[in-house]
Amino acid sequence: MEHFDLLIIGTGSGNSILGPQHEHLKVALVERDAFGGTCLNRGCIPSKMFVYPAELAELAAHVGPRLGVDTTMQGVDWPGIRDRVFGRIDPIAEGGERWRTGDEQPHVTVFKGSGRFTGDKTLTIDLLDGSKTTITAETIILAAGARVAVPDAIASSGTPFHTSDTIMRVDSIPDRLVVIGGGYIGAELGNVFGSFGSDVTILTRGKTLLTREDPDISERFTAAYANKYTITTGVSAINRYRAEGDEYVLDVTTDDGPATVRADAVLVAVGRIPNGDELNVEATGVALDERGYVITDEYLRTGAEGIWALGDITNPAQLKHTANAEARIVAHNLDNPDALRAVDRSITPHAVFGHPQVAAVGLTEAQAIEAGHDVVATVRSYGDAAYGWAMEDTSSVVKLVADNTTRQLLGAHIVGPQASTLIQQLIQGMTFGQTVDEMARDQLYIHPALTEVVEQALLEL
Repeated sequence: MEHFDLLIIGTGSGNSILGPQHEHLKVALVERDAFGGTCLNRGCIPSKMFVYPAELAELAAHVGPRLGVDTTMQGVDWPGIRDRVFGRIDPIAEGGERWRTGDEQPHVTVFKGSGRFTGDKTLTIDLLDGSKTTITAETIILAAGARVAVPDAIASSGTPFHTSDTIMRVDSIPDRLVVIGGGYIGAELGNVFGSFGSDVTILTRGKTLLTREDPDISERFTAAYANKYTITTGVSAINRYRAEGDEYVLDVTTDDGPATVRADAVLVAVGRIPNGDELNVEATGVALDERGYVITDEYLRTGAEGIWALGDITNPAQLKHTANAEARIVAHNLDNPDALRAVDRSITPHAVFGHPQVAAVGLTEAQAIEAGHDVVATVRSYGDAAYGWAMEDTSSVVKLVADNTTRQLLGAHIVGPQASTLIQQLIQGMTFGQTVDEMARDQLYIHPALTEVVEQALLEL
């Protein structure tokens, strides 16, 4: 049984922890899939590489003609787009693995396969070549991420379906695509295929898409999608999934009663499950919460001595930027045991790269009221600012939520073009403790840039 100084499970953000300062350590890396983790290979990076041409297609089909520009969307070269994306992505993953297994990293041993704890700091790995090996380690970092969730009726059906792991590599655009799930994955990938020509139907449990967003945002987003896709809300159960000829058929229960939906392809996008259970972490003294996330303290230490956790396996936000930040925390704490740094998740922004975009940080208005704040809120339309007016935008908004006593910004919520960029200055203001008055008045906003809608919202508070 081989023993290591450091074991890292997962080569996403966890792989970034290793640096020159660790060359004296005997290190093991365990990875059951492509190097780089979900984000690089089948998540945020390739999906956004599809989002960008999808946005161009949507602008050509709808926005250009509305503004007097003679553009049309004649179709797309799907194989060309797909091969361009993965022709850039796959070599990065392959290069990362070559680097870790090459002569320049003799202190690192890479195990390709699925690991499972079988005792205290003891990991048994089912290697991809069919063999098994068992290793132990003094220090362990759990960075194994999460996996797609699949409803039982679909998983047990024996009928093919897609998830975000597979849909981006299909050979052709389906004529009819059913998306199960109204969260950010379904919203983004559904819009990609819809913009490229699929007839998209989205099935969602809630009354709107993106139900975790502030209602003013989710309702506007849902209305925008309802203008171009079929949205079925209130789907409480998937009763049966089957193939009939070349069609895939879903029998579902909705608030309005039973319904049958037919498609040429089905994308399951109902969420992701942290991988702590598959690792059997409890065998090494690591506890999971009721949702399956690894429990850590503020320094990202688990309850087992010498075992740390970061990223999607422990953080329900399941965001790459939070995983990267947590990797930096763990890297520092490993090297500086007498000067530990705590993770701060109080200001965690996110974005949805649909069309329109959505971005948010902090509390919704309802959450702020529930928390007991003296709440003041405002909703400002893009069209109130000069650039938004020039765009003839009639649906996009910035919503801000503040405490009227402390004058601190509690939450920011944007739906519309460039939302993921516009929100950054608000994130910075919140991080550095600026009041909404300071954010509004203590800097110049370029006229007539779209950022003026943020200025106007701040001034209105």
